[in-house]
Amino acid sequence: MKNRTVKGLVLFTAAATLAAVAPASSALAAPGGDGYSPAPIPWGQCASPGLQRRGAECGLLTVPQDYGRPNGQKIQIAVSRIKHKVADKDYQGVMLVNPGGPGGSGLTLSVLGEYVPNGAGAAYDWIGFDPRGVGSSVPALHCDDDYFNGPRPEYIPWNKSIENTWLNRSKNYAKDCGKAGGALLDHMTTVDSVNDMESIRKALGAKQINYYGFSYGTYLGQVYGTLYPDNVRRMVLDGNVDVRKVWYEANLDQNVNFERNEKIWFGWLAKYDSVYHLGTTAQQVEARWYSELNKLRGKPAGGVVGADEWTDIFLNAGYYQSTWLDLADAFAGWANDRNTDVIVAAYEDYIAPGDDNGFAVYNAVQCTDVKWPQSWNQWQRDNWRTFPQAPFLTWDNAWYNAPCLYWPGKAQKPVKVDGSKVKSILFVGTTLDAATPFEGSLQARRLFPHGSLLAEAGQTTHANSLNGNACIDDTIADYLATGKLPQRKSGDRPDKTCDALPQPDPTAAALSAKSLRADSEVREPFYPVRH
Repeated sequence: MKNRTVKGLVLFTAAATLAAVAPASSALAAPGGDGYSPAPIPWGQCASPGLQRRGAECGLLTVPQDYGRPNGQKIQIAVSRIKHKVADKDYQGVMLVNPGGPGGSGLTLSVLGEYVPNGAGAAYDWIGFDPRGVGSSVPALHCDDDYFNGPRPEYIPWNKSIENTWLNRSKNYAKDCGKAGGALLDHMTTVDSVNDMESIRKALGAKQINYYGFSYGTYLGQVYGTLYPDNVRRMVLDGNVDVRKVWYEANLDQNVNFERNEKIWFGWLAKYDSVYHLGTTAQQVEARWYSELNKLRGKPAGGVVGADEWTDIFLNAGYYQSTWLDLADAFAGWANDRNTDVIVAAYEDYIAPGDDNGFAVYNAVQCTDVKWPQSWNQWQRDNWRTFPQAPFLTWDNAWYNAPCLYWPGKAQKPVKVDGSKVKSILFVGTTLDAATPFEGSLQARRLFPHGSLLAEAGQTTHANSLNGNACIDDTIADYLATGKLPQRKSGDRPDKTCDALPQPDPTAAALSAKSLRADSEVREPFYPVRH
């Protein structure tokens, strides 16, 4: 699924002397990951003003490009640290953080500890990092920074000309990435990043890690727990990837789930027709949305927002309810008033043209984690079969992933996830999550028999922990403070369920609440997600 940058999307404990710990088994061991001994991180001042104000430290960790050749080419992982704020006797260790993607920058997410209620985050050293190829890590992968500049060709391939245009764009993008990334592209898998996490653990002198992962970061956590179970102390994984479906099948599933969530948003707009004047039923609002899309095919708003950009802007309503008010204003401002400024501003905010780093890394990871179908005929059949029930996203998503048809990096076989040796893990999921459907959280619970699943019922927001729901956030805080998990229940179901908070109300006074997604300093790196 997309790694769309929206303005404004894994974490781990106890300090000890540096020691190499054997992975789960020789059959599962990541090549060379357990054998590399990194140098300590040279800490210095952070470039981010927000991190500076919090007294964070930043540095670059040197790791092998290829863990199978630890003495060969090196790359550097950008790391930040905000130290614990309790007495040493109450210290709980290091907590690594990942925001998702793949391709999301996590360097500023060392601030996450301050969002854990009841001061439970203060006992940890919070470790943010940019995964290999991302952001401030060296090198950072960029293939074509003009790729998302609008207007782009229409997504739906109604004819061979459109289809061939997108196939050529995808092929050229993959070719550009081959030139830009070179040998690095063979070493951008999830397992490579898991080995980087293991190197961070060693460089920090920690016997174990704690970990907090969102979205794709949950896949990192599940694979780390498979390869290095003895090195896991506590984990919180929010918005869980279904490991059975990486990555082709996962994207087809997302199309159907985003269709549901967009229809929920259309219904919300209809409820507030007195505010937005877009229709009194979900069906009327949806018809209005598609009517505007059809008009933009021939005449892009402001010369940049065509049908594709229109779709990508409003895709975010299916991700996060926190975007609903802003996106409603953009929809109404354009549909009712032809306000070019508001829709172009939404394009710039929610698509963030001019920087393809997240998209480049998204492809670099997903196209090499597993071999994608190499027959375009199969992609055609599967996406046209899905399109009638999920027209909103299907072809948008297909073209987002189409560079995998031509990707120059070598595809690997995904790790068979086995969480039987992980002693403690808390899974979190919203039951109407579209990017990582709730079945992925249920499957993760099945694979990790010593874990518990915390569910937010009726919530469409993706990876919604530490975002203001006290039932969810207090349960996480209790786990991080004491290690206490919700009691595991019999059967295939959540172990604790919390009700979702009410949907936004445009007629109510604005509320000020401390939540991660409301913080402008961390909003941008937290939001980029396709998984």
